Amino acid sequence: MTNPGANREAELNKLKAYIVNFISHELENQPPIAGDRRKVVNDLMQQAYASTRLALPTTLRDQLFHDILDDILGFGSLQPLLDDPEITEVMVNGAKKIYIERKGILTKTNITLENDDQVLHLIEKIILPLGRRIDGDSPTVDARLPDGSRVNAVIPPVAIDGPTITIRKFDKGKLNIDQLIQFGSISQGMADFIKACVLARLNIVISGGTGSGKTTLLNVLSGFIPENERIVTIEDAAELRLLQDHVVRMETKPPNSEGRNSVTIRDLVRNSLRMRPDRIVVGEVRGGEALDMLQAMNTGHDGSLTTLHANTARDAISRLETMCLMAGMDLPVKVIRQQIASAVDVIVQQSRMRDGTRKVTSITEVSGMEGDTVVMTEIFKYEQTGVDAQGKAIGDLKPTGIRPLFSPRLEMAGIHLGPEVYGAKLNEMLGPQNRRH
Repeated sequence: MTNPGANREAELNKLKAYIVNFISHELENQPPIAGDRRKVVNDLMQQAYASTRLALPTTLRDQLFHDILDDILGFGSLQPLLDDPEITEVMVNGAKKIYIERKGILTKTNITLENDDQVLHLIEKIILPLGRRIDGDSPTVDARLPDGSRVNAVIPPVAIDGPTITIRKFDKGKLNIDQLIQFGSISQGMADFIKACVLARLNIVISGGTGSGKTTLLNVLSGFIPENERIVTIEDAAELRLLQDHVVRMETKPPNSEGRNSVTIRDLVRNSLRMRPDRIVVGEVRGGEALDMLQAMNTGHDGSLTTLHANTARDAISRLETMCLMAGMDLPVKVIRQQIASAVDVIVQQSRMRDGTRKVTSITEVSGMEGDTVVMTEIFKYEQTGVDAQGKAIGDLKPTGIRPLFSPRLEMAGIHLGPEVYGAKLNEMLGPQNRRH
């Protein structure tokens, strides 16, 4: 006994394939100008459909047209996920397992692709316009979608269970510090303090785990840089969106098919020093460029900002040490630590909580060296006290009561933070004779 539903789906797939092939053939013969592409594709789709002399029900026809436009102009079955503003990450673990992250929670979708060839086709579609390549000799690739979303793809033999795609979506609505306060990601006192640090040209490292919101926070902090300063940004895949006018954006370049002519973060950091920057903003340090960055911070390029992967502020120092050793300069560890202690002023620790929310969990001053140890002082910290009925973390973002040693630098920059920012209580400041009874 035949299944009418299955037969109709097969017929629709056949019709869809016919229209897609018709459009693809016409586009190859006469490629449209980029701005006209959607209109041209739409016209060709109507033309191909009319030639079949079919009269599908309106809702079915509209859905068919929508799917065809997603296939040709977008990324097929993944396009609705990319269009959903609540989804922050799309993960394709082979053709039949597609996951999303929504509001910090991972969920498996009911969307599937036909086979691994379709996943490979999607990867090719993403990287082809960017001049990137992926094959057995070069089985991983990082790329960027036209809207700025970051893409990583891995294929066999490295990906054992089939080709995978991970898309970190580009947040179209740029967050500001007030929204972070509203979300509970940072307190007002922390926000005032960190803004003062940026304005006073302190060197700041944002540390955190994967997906903890480091780039989002870097974007927010970059927004505090005065409009009259020249900013050079350096990234693997350009994600930062600075609103200032005088910004020079640079992005790494992968090696060509012969494995030559790559441009690394380290190359760009070195080059940026010859571009008369007031501020250098590095999206993420993960190798030998850390040493060049520290040297830049130590030679007059104050107010630099960067991120790195680490789970605590102390781990961030260790990670910087390790990355400096990767530069191949054969420096003693003590010398590297001295470089770190004199270059980095503040480490902001960003964390992703178990409930999926992101918070600034500590702000730490790097205050110098004692013997062979980098001395650090926590100025703000997050203290979790429990979880509520919905499983959300309950806790407080609060000052530790310690005033940083670099406070005079803030005042020299004309920034005066009240003692209450650091946790001093008003009745203690007034003294016994002035307290109200």
